[in-house]
Amino acid sequence: MRALVLAVGVLFCGPGLAQQTADTVAPEGAGAGAVQVPPMLEAAQAAKDAGRPVEAQTWMIAAAHPLAVEAGARVLAAGGTAADAMVSVQAVLGLVEPQSSGLGGGAFLVWHDGQSGEITTLDGRETAPLAVTPTLFQDEAGEPLQFFDAVVGGRSVGTPGTPALMADAHARWGRADWSGLFTDAIRLAEDGFPVSPRLAGLIAADADHLKVFAETRDYFLPDGAPLTAGQILRNPDYANTLQLLAQEGVKAFYTGELALDIAERVQRSGRNPGVLSPLDLAIYRVKERPAICTPYRGFEVCGMGPPSSGAITLGQILGLLESFDLAALGSDSPEAWRLIGDASRLAYADRGRYLADSDFLPVPLKGLLSPDYLKSRSDLLRGDDALPQVSPGTPEFDHALNWADDQSLELPSTSHISIVDSHGNALSMTTTIENGFGSRLLVRGFLLNNELTDFSFATHENGVPIANAVAPGKRPRSSMTPTILRRDGRPVLILGSPGGSQIIGYVVKTIIAWVDWGMDVQEAVSLPHLVNRFGPYDIEPEASALAEPLTAMGFEVRETSLTSGLHVIEQGARLFGGADPRREGLAYGK
Repeated sequence: MRALVLAVGVLFCGPGLAQQTADTVAPEGAGAGAVQVPPMLEAAQAAKDAGRPVEAQTWMIAAAHPLAVEAGARVLAAGGTAADAMVSVQAVLGLVEPQSSGLGGGAFLVWHDGQSGEITTLDGRETAPLAVTPTLFQDEAGEPLQFFDAVVGGRSVGTPGTPALMADAHARWGRADWSGLFTDAIRLAEDGFPVSPRLAGLIAADADHLKVFAETRDYFLPDGAPLTAGQILRNPDYANTLQLLAQEGVKAFYTGELALDIAERVQRSGRNPGVLSPLDLAIYRVKERPAICTPYRGFEVCGMGPPSSGAITLGQILGLLESFDLAALGSDSPEAWRLIGDASRLAYADRGRYLADSDFLPVPLKGLLSPDYLKSRSDLLRGDDALPQVSPGTPEFDHALNWADDQSLELPSTSHISIVDSHGNALSMTTTIENGFGSRLLVRGFLLNNELTDFSFATHENGVPIANAVAPGKRPRSSMTPTILRRDGRPVLILGSPGGSQIIGYVVKTIIAWVDWGMDVQEAVSLPHLVNRFGPYDIEPEASALAEPLTAMGFEVRETSLTSGLHVIEQGARLFGGADPRREGLAYGK
């Protein structure tokens, strides 16, 4: 039996590094009062506050806001599937957590089918408009733009994929009536909902960008002042959009007046106009892609392949670590974190050079995950100190691999949903509009993404092409890592997180904490983060005891906030759920 321990506690997630400020703020318990929790979820909130996992027998949901959890729970309690519940959850999240995900964004979904036992992965990632050029994010001198000069406005908007993914998943696996799945979100949009402390803090922190466009300013900063925690916020435009989707289906989003409105808003944004067209929306399609499944200590770790870098990089990190006895070292061992940190650096180096949309260029998937290649890279970890330098490897491949390194920004935002239903299905979905509040363009009650800034702003480095450069119809590389662990073909752990390019590190830590260190799901989620991507070791203040020994090993250590939003479900004889104390989400089940 996994030990129950006290949670790390609610972390103060104030602004950290400049790259992290977009969706990093004090969670609900930090100074502005707690998020309001529906009565049915009070026991779930109490369990989270006490550091205990939530237990259930039949079904469970873990998501980023209590009102979204409540909406999904109603669907599951009525016999709906995880796909049905996801539609309701996403519709509510787009209202109550608009900075993170919504109809104007994209998502990746991993599905375990309770009847067939098959794993299916769906790519609802945004696409670059057909009219983009290679210099989309460069100035007249050919130099890359500053990040927020590129983000705010229509230039950064890709074709949204989330509505199509919602409809595709429901068509494949849903049982409930489509139109009824929007009821809770429509009611909340019409009647209003209390602004959470987290949302209020994010609005205040981003006021300078939110006030650029009149519609966005009037919604988030009425009378010129940011919304405050507890204030009732109504969104009749969003209610009307959801009514349209409920009555006419997803075609109403991608064709007709709504599609024209989206394209016009992008092209006539005033500041930074973009090139998204009605044709881009009309031709958008969700893509089913082969799942990436890799072994780790008797488990099968399954996730999303390119254009996501999540499952491949996760599989590499775990593969590099498998020959080391992390269980014997323990979670407070500097040596364990040396191994995890340098394994992550090696995997991120490969990610930066080789991973991009595989529809547009060859990606050495088998080579990156082959046992011989992983062993050769793992041998680099056999020393006692941090690796002085890390470079991409040379995986076996039948194409030329002449690509330049790329470290494109991918800022912390996004949301994650984990669901297990009464039919034996399991769903892991990570959903985003990229940066907090996306492009800051509001259309019919929802925000449009800035996903195109996940592409490299440069096309070449020293004359060598970059794999993740922008191109018409291409999908930008992502770090979203929706994951399902299976044993003997059955799901045992369903998880994922927001957090930009740090997502992979959050998921790695949680898997190791559960598999190697025997923690229950809430303990694994709450364990302090230590994340190394490109050399510097970012650690949370709660892990400060490890700073000195890691520094002595040769790492540059930076103490900072690492605002994940992990939502995890353990599936066995019973269900156990954990929700991240760094945010306001909950796990709940029956």
